[in-house]
Amino acid sequence: MARRTFDRSTSGEGNVIDMKTGKPVERPTLPVICERIRYYRELVGMEQKELARRIGVTGNSVSNWENGRARPDINLLPEICRVLDVTLYELFDMDDPTITLTAGEQMHIDSYRQLTKGHRFAVDRLTDDLISVQIAESCPDISQLQFFEKSLAAGIGDPTEFEEESIPIFVYTDRINVRANCVFTVNGDSMEPAYHNGDMVLVERIPDGPDLDEGETGAFIVGNETYIKDFYEDGLHSLNPKYPVMTFHGEEAVYLIGRVLGKLDPSAIAAETDVEKYMAIHPEES
Repeated sequence: MARRTFDRSTSGEGNVIDMKTGKPVERPTLPVICERIRYYRELVGMEQKELARRIGVTGNSVSNWENGRARPDINLLPEICRVLDVTLYELFDMDDPTITLTAGEQMHIDSYRQLTKGHRFAVDRLTDDLISVQIAESCPDISQLQFFEKSLAAGIGDPTEFEEESIPIFVYTDRINVRANCVFTVNGDSMEPAYHNGDMVLVERIPDGPDLDEGETGAFIVGNETYIKDFYEDGLHSLNPKYPVMTFHGEEAVYLIGRVLGKLDPSAIAAETDVEKYMAIHPEES
C-alpha cells in the first residue's frame, strides 16, 4: 500500500539543550503512531479537544500523544481508528496485506477525506456517472426486440392479441437485425429449404416498414392461424412444393404482421453480461 512519507528528522539547531554541555541537540524522533494521529486528525479538520471528547479521554491526553510524551492505551486504538476513519495499518504506517494501492490512488483517498460531506456526495455522483459512461463505451451495440414464443402459433384470434405473447430478446446489432422489431420461431417445413422447423426469424413490423412487395416473405395471420409465407397477388406461397398456394375469397381476413428479414443466428443473441451492461445504461427498458 502506498503511504505518505513522514520526515521525522530535525535540524541540529533544535530547542532541546544538553544540560551537561549547554549545546542544542536534535529533537527526539516521534513514535509513528504519534505522528499519524496528528496527521489524520488534521486531515479531517478536527481539534484535539474534539478527538478527545469522541474517544472519551482528556484534551491533554491527545496533546501528550501527538507530542510523543505518551501513547494511547491499546484498548483505545479501535475507537481512534473509527473516529479518524482510518485502519490500524494506516495508523501505524504499515502496509495492509489485503490492499494494494498506487501512490496516486492513495493521494486521491487522502484528498477525498478532506472533502466536506456535500463535496464527497458530488464526487460520488461524478464517479457513478463516469462508470456509467465507461460501461456504455465497453458495451457492444445491442438491440432489444420482442420474441414471440408461440412459434407463429394458432389460436390468436384478434390480430392485436399476439402483442401480449412476447418477451424481450437482446441481440447484437448488425445491418439486418437493426431493421427488425420482433423474432418468431418457424413451425413446420412449409418454407424449406430456406427456413426449417425451429429456426428463429427476424421480422420488420408493418406499418413500421414499407409495404411488402410481391415475392417477399412475410409473417401473416389468417383467421386464427399464423404463417410464414411468400406474398404474391394470387395468394401466399410456400417454398416446399408439397404445400398448395393459400388463396382467399370473400371476407376472409388476412393480416400482415411484417416482413421476414432472414434467420436470426443464435450466436447473435447477446450474452447475459452484455445485456446487464445494456440495461445499466438503458434502465427505462427494464
